Amino acid sequence: MKIIADRDGELLEFLEEKLDVSKKTLKQYLKHGNIYVENVKTTKYDYPIRLNNVIIIKSKNKEVIKPPFPIIYEDENIIVVDKPSGILTMATNDEKEQTVYHIVREYLISKNRNSKIFIIHRLDKDTSGVLIFAKNEYAKKLFQENWNDLVKERSYIAIVHGVLSKKEDTLLDYLSETSTNLVYISNKNKGKVAITKYKVIKESNNFSKLEIHIETGRKNQIRVQLANINHPIVGDKKYGIKDNEKRLFLHANRLQVFNPITRKNMLFKCDIPKAFKYLLK
Repeated sequence: MKIIADRDGELLEFLEEKLDVSKKTLKQYLKHGNIYVENVKTTKYDYPIRLNNVIIIKSKNKEVIKPPFPIIYEDENIIVVDKPSGILTMATNDEKEQTVYHIVREYLISKNRNSKIFIIHRLDKDTSGVLIFAKNEYAKKLFQENWNDLVKERSYIAIVHGVLSKKEDTLLDYLSETSTNLVYISNKNKGKVAITKYKVIKESNNFSKLEIHIETGRKNQIRVQLANINHPIVGDKKYGIKDNEKRLFLHANRLQVFNPITRKNMLFKCDIPKAFKYLLK
């Protein structure tokens, strides 16, 4: 896994902030010599890093290369992970290696060189949380082709700017996309319907913490609809306002799906990132 430093600092403190990984796990990576800064291996917690330094986390373990983020669930058909913020789900023309897909693939291949991995759904690069991959084409086909029918709950936690006058509401808009991949509110004839339900669960003078459930899965849906009511998500550099936050405060904390293979409902959950806690102190 490759990370580009966006500021000066100390290595352990920076990685703890950047990755949704426990300090204990990061210390283990350092102890075993799995972390490199500008191709220099280091075991020092306070190793100095500089802006634009390249930090590589890898494993020398020849048996299993564990991802630097939690695996929530795994069986012979699917694997579910807690995706960190700032990493693409899958490759684009500009990014081939630093993706959750690539990291999970390396992990699976380290256990079985014949392993495969397939995309079922995606999260935005800057959104963290529950993400499911298929481990064979049969599972991919069953999940992907019936995804909207299989999903029973898609729940997020977000922190937005400001105090909302409506503490609970349903947002219904029609979304379109520009040629430069910017999503915007359009009209019924031009766009696709997007339905987002929110509830304020905590607030301060400057921020509100929302519990969000989506009934549709449009690209950038939550970000665009909240910005449209003048309460953009904190850290949203694409649709929000300028702030000094280093991550997007949007986290997919719950995903319930009907597994078409086992014929059972499955609920996958992950913890809220530590960064979410300090804004509302």
